[in-house]
Amino acid sequence: MTTTGRGEFDLGGSLRAMPNFGNLRNRFLRILGAILVLILLSASTTSIPTGNVGVLTLFGRVTGDVLGEGIHLINPLKAVKKLSVQTQSVKESANVPSNEGLILALDTSLLFRLDRSKAAQVFQTVGENYAEKIVEPTLRAAIRASTSSHTANALYTNARELVQQQIQDELTTQLAARGVIVEAVLLRDVQLPAMLKGSIEAKQQAEQDALRMSFILQKEKQEAERKRIEAQGIADFQKIVAQGISPQLLEWKGIEATEKLALSSNTKVVVIGNAKNGLPLVLEPK
Repeated sequence: MTTTGRGEFDLGGSLRAMPNFGNLRNRFLRILGAILVLILLSASTTSIPTGNVGVLTLFGRVTGDVLGEGIHLINPLKAVKKLSVQTQSVKESANVPSNEGLILALDTSLLFRLDRSKAAQVFQTVGENYAEKIVEPTLRAAIRASTSSHTANALYTNARELVQQQIQDELTTQLAARGVIVEAVLLRDVQLPAMLKGSIEAKQQAEQDALRMSFILQKEKQEAERKRIEAQGIADFQKIVAQGISPQLLEWKGIEATEKLALSSNTKVVVIGNAKNGLPLVLEPK
């Protein structure tokens, strides 16, 4: 048996040396260990996105632990269910009765969100589709309960805000215990039967006309009172002036006027006596 310069063996001919199985095995074990570590780290790490919480379960049982936003290290045997705690919207269009038994078409929107402190309870008792199971049915019931205590006329005119607040208060009371926070209830539209709607609008128009006429009459009364006061003032002024005028004052004013005419450079006059009151007469020559 001879050995070549390249580490090859010649045994009764040419036979190459066998590879080093010990080194290959160690390399394989290191690679396998690194892969297992990566798998373990991946199973032990979870990321909760913005606006969500993570509910932990162990073999299908809710542990009660809730993870906030960010990256977390967890038991690799535990699973994470991500639930949104951002504001959600539910729209409801329903035909509901009024106090008189009339059927109204009501469009409503509900803004709500999941209470993060009760996320585990909601997931355990209701599930991730809690909006369909408890929010929507509760909204329908609250709408019917509120509209049935008001007349159709009130719902169409001045009671909309009151109904909206009643629905919100009812939902807040019922859903808070189920882990849902009610943010707002928006009453988008109320549709009445066409005949009733026309009657209500005609009544409102008549009321507006009556108010406008009342305003016009009030304005005319105020104007008449103003004119009466003005006339009374003029009459009082004339009475005071008349009491202060005497024949002597009039003659004196006539003398003053005659003097001014006599002194005028643009007037040529002839003055003769006036036997009635002694005042001169001023005649403009032709």
